[in-house]
Amino acid sequence: MSKLISLFACFRGMRVACHIIYGILLASFLPALDHDSQRRIRKHWSRNLLDILHVGIETHGSCQPADMRGRLLVSNHVSWLDVIALNSVVPACFVAKSELRNWPFLGWLCHRAGTLFLKRGMRRDTMRINREISGVLKQGECLALFPEGTSTDNELPGHFHSSLLQGAVDVNASICPVAIRYHDGKGSANSDAAFVGDMSFIRSLWKILCSPSLHVTLFYLPPLPCAGKSRRLLASEAQGSIHMALANFSPNHSVCVPNAATSVGWKNAISPV
Repeated sequence: MSKLISLFACFRGMRVACHIIYGILLASFLPALDHDSQRRIRKHWSRNLLDILHVGIETHGSCQPADMRGRLLVSNHVSWLDVIALNSVVPACFVAKSELRNWPFLGWLCHRAGTLFLKRGMRRDTMRINREISGVLKQGECLALFPEGTSTDNELPGHFHSSLLQGAVDVNASICPVAIRYHDGKGSANSDAAFVGDMSFIRSLWKILCSPSLHVTLFYLPPLPCAGKSRRLLASEAQGSIHMALANFSPNHSVCVPNAATSVGWKNAISPV
């Protein structure tokens, strides 16, 4: 059985390699296209990659891409696969650590897709990124970041750092918390997607390829207006909202939603890829 699983994983791995090459070709002319075309290409490429990886995806909450224009998405961080899952529903620009820029092929691919690279631990660079975040949001683009600052395999989110929320506060944008949960087909936790410690990308990819049943559920929670709030308060509110959604996750994917009256279309599930 293990040999059969490895055989299927190798086959899917070759398809992933071809899809990445295809993505590099698309990225070669991506900046020359209008924003709508760029979003459409990122969304379709990401959904196809999830399909190749045999990762099912389901969403809950109001997540129409048109409603996310000029908003900042913040979520818990488990894996590099988070970016693919989020982009497959609402295409966004991302803030990532500068080390990702040096990854072979993938770093260049992220750069061409509009990723903002942050040098962690440098206050001056944080200020620069916040200015760029403000500019992206003012242009009506959706931008996403992971306030934990690193990926973890915890089922509940860690501390949310507030420094990169200042860009949204400066332009009075709304912050949209998104809870990410990986599980098997029956709703039990599945850590195969976790990308933690000194794990290499290849090792992580192989683990995902060999996973017998990997699904991801995205909970788009009610937006948090920035008006009259500090970035620290917003970080705390976003963390609490995501914590509540994940803590109340059940095998039938029902959750207790804070301020549910403000969430339109909650539990409006999208069919898996």
